[in-house]
Amino acid sequence: MRFPRLSEEEPNAEGVLATWFVSDGDQVASGQLLGEVMVEKVSGEVNAPTSGRVRLLVSEDQTVRQGEVIAQVV
Repeated sequence: MRFPRLSEEEPNAEGVLATWFVSDGDQVASGQLLGEVMVEKVSGEVNAPTSGRVRLLVSEDQTVRQGEVIAQVV
């Protein structure tokens, strides 16, 4: 799962993984809210694309470019 693109004007803009609502290894359902991200003053949600166990690759407050992989659901 990738950091969502919240800024179309700057596709390579960096943002922050503000909050994870799940822990590494948690079982999640498809569509479940997993976290919140921010780019500038715009926030967005990260939802599970499928059901499975989540593997978090980015920690809270870490700066990430839009489009980078931040977690996996396996």
